Amino acid sequence: MHDHRKLGRELGLFDTDPLIGAGLPYWLPDGATVRHALEEYIRTAERRAGYRHVYSPVLGKRELYEISGHWSHYSDDMFPPMDLGGEQVVLRPSLCPHHAVIYRSRPRSYRELPLRMAELGCMYRSELSGVLSGLNRVRAIQLNDGHIFCTLDQVAEEARAALEMIRRAYEALGISPARFRLSLPGPGGKYVDAPEMWRRSTALLTDVLDRSGLPYEAAEGEAAFYGPKIDVQVADGAGRESTLSTVQIDFHQPERFDLHYIGADGAKHRPVMVHRAIVGSVERAVAHLIEHHGGAFPAWLAPVQLAVLPVSEAELPNAAALARRCTELGLRAEIAGPEHGTLGARVRQARLVPYQAVIGAREAADDHVAVRLRDGRRLDPRPAGDVLARIGALVDSHSTDLWDEAGQGGAR
Repeated sequence: MHDHRKLGRELGLFDTDPLIGAGLPYWLPDGATVRHALEEYIRTAERRAGYRHVYSPVLGKRELYEISGHWSHYSDDMFPPMDLGGEQVVLRPSLCPHHAVIYRSRPRSYRELPLRMAELGCMYRSELSGVLSGLNRVRAIQLNDGHIFCTLDQVAEEARAALEMIRRAYEALGISPARFRLSLPGPGGKYVDAPEMWRRSTALLTDVLDRSGLPYEAAEGEAAFYGPKIDVQVADGAGRESTLSTVQIDFHQPERFDLHYIGADGAKHRPVMVHRAIVGSVERAVAHLIEHHGGAFPAWLAPVQLAVLPVSEAELPNAAALARRCTELGLRAEIAGPEHGTLGARVRQARLVPYQAVIGAREAADDHVAVRLRDGRRLDPRPAGDVLARIGALVDSHSTDLWDEAGQGGAR
């Protein structure tokens, strides 16, 4: 069982410092590379699914969160307001109020719906020190957030499509859900008092889950304050669960912000707001990936994708040329030369790197490389260009496979 807090520091992915503050980790170069690859995967998947990306401020007037309902239902988890020019501004606890304001920035027609809006943006939670834990529970959260403004008839299909995006993302990341949870309101006053709204949104999500064929469990007390949600749970090696991805249906905020669109009949209609997070918090997603893979990330996500190992100093020029070719192809390569020890020692040091390209005198003369795969397989020497093309194709497709078995030739 891996602990991401320990392993993440050992691998140089992230760290913390009391001078910056608890719950505020910083990302080291290798960790930033993992995070960037994950974020780019999400942005690309969202663009292909018809999302438009926006940026919104991390601050908002207190009034914004009073309208959204966060201030009355969620203020205990928010940082205190700051006085600024006679107004109170707050570090945002959520991105959805900003996106509601962006939606209403101009008139909308039914022809524009569904309008899919996405942002990888930071939000802040005033977590108590006792619950902070590595990347799993932090105070500054980079959220893969998205909001779909649609008609009532479009809600079910948009929620189903969000679940399909989550499925594909987990496949690319090499992880699996522990379970699906239908999160419902429970006793207490933290929920919006609108029984009919809760009934409608719960019925819609239940129907989406039933039609998808996904097994799920209902859990009271886990809903957002404005509506029920589908939570995709993941588990660590000890069986502890956390929520990674969500799909929510919200009738509340469209009403609070007076959102509308002009229908085919020329009249104003209220849209429904679908909230969805494909990988949720980037911090929590990376924490789970570190623990699940033990630092041996899928090749497309790995900080270093190819370790270039010249057998002796004579092959260093060939190694440098190969590393440059990798950079030109968008692959991340590092040279581990003889100054780092024997070939065997360098192979062991690069054990988490998906591919190791060994260059001896014979390979250098023929512009070949002998490839070792992270899973222990060794390939016969082959042209360097062919090796890089095959690796590039697997990386570009976000495959969890290390090699194309149909065309691997001399693996042994």
